[in-house]
Amino acid sequence: MDQLSIARQPIVDAHRTVVAYELFNRSQSTTSHSLSSDVSFALHALVESGAPFSISHCDLFINTVHQALGGSHWDFIDPAKTVIEVPMIPGHVPEQIAESAIVLEGLRARGFRLSFRHSVVAPVYKPWQELADFVKIELSPATEPNLPALIAAIRARTGAIVVAEKIETAAQFEAFKAQGVDRFQGFWFSVPEVLQPRVLTPGELTALELFNLVRKEAPLDAVELVLKKDAALGLSLLRIINSAAMGLKQTVTSLRQVVQLMGYQKLARWSAMLMTSASQSTTSLLGASAVVRGRMMELLAQHNMTADEAGSAFLVGLLSQLDRMLGTPMATVLERLALDPAVSDALLHRSGKFGDMLNLVVACESDDEQAFAQAFAHLGYSVHQVNMAHLEALAWADSVN
Repeated sequence: MDQLSIARQPIVDAHRTVVAYELFNRSQSTTSHSLSSDVSFALHALVESGAPFSISHCDLFINTVHQALGGSHWDFIDPAKTVIEVPMIPGHVPEQIAESAIVLEGLRARGFRLSFRHSVVAPVYKPWQELADFVKIELSPATEPNLPALIAAIRARTGAIVVAEKIETAAQFEAFKAQGVDRFQGFWFSVPEVLQPRVLTPGELTALELFNLVRKEAPLDAVELVLKKDAALGLSLLRIINSAAMGLKQTVTSLRQVVQLMGYQKLARWSAMLMTSASQSTTSLLGASAVVRGRMMELLAQHNMTADEAGSAFLVGLLSQLDRMLGTPMATVLERLALDPAVSDALLHRSGKFGDMLNLVVACESDDEQAFAQAFAHLGYSVHQVNMAHLEALAWADSVN
């Protein structure tokens, strides 16, 4: 049986904050496979991962085919955050459209939402129009001359949220924004940006200082002093350590206690998360991607590395977008961080085992089969392990964001 790997592409709002992911199937086999089985595989992978997407802030868009719309695989998926992407009927045959509408009504009655192409505004698709929750549209020679009218027709005939897809340039992004569209998807959001260098905020500077201190295993007094200098940082840490998730029998009342209970390793991880959680609109997408990378690398490392190495793998993924977020070359960024050589080499040169892992998780952010195959060949993980780590990382990153 073919093993299919899962790729993702983010769907963002007008501020470039991730609001959904579209999941793609990527085959590692040269033999033919049915699209229907691809859908079944993707859904079973979601179930098997155990990732709590039902409480996620992000929707999941799942590509499907008409043969798979009535499959039992939908019974195992929580519809709360699932959007089914429905392809148009070949030849736009009215009888087939009417028949499919019955199946689609059943899925929607169960709580699934439906997404269609912009062709759904055509009169022949009237049975589908009131079922649409999302309608996707792209700039093309056919749509560009009448874009305002087409978007108006989508809203009038379906009431659906318009998603501009295949965005490849800033001009396309702005063109759709000018028409009131606030959902976007495309290669442009994954292309490295030329960001203007920016000054670190006071909170980011404190997080950087804290990170370096704990990585160098500085005295407890020095670490406590840094936390005392930033009231917001100290309060945030107190809330985390006192949360029910920490399972403590008594309330912690001092920052020194916090540091002792959390330990330097977890404190370094937390401070690194703060460094990559910038709220600026230009970096929100990068920050979300960095957290997914870090967690996915950590999960993969747990299969064949020590706990310390898994922690280093998390750092590599988490910090891999920091140069773009700060608008500063990675070499300059690394001069300010107390990192192990293996971590620095992976970030700067994509070398070593962490560099190979970073190439793999980056390849999962697109449907580039060649890039994924090349990265996958350098590592000893199975496709199943990669898929599970990918899906669990998506859910985990959404929960911490």
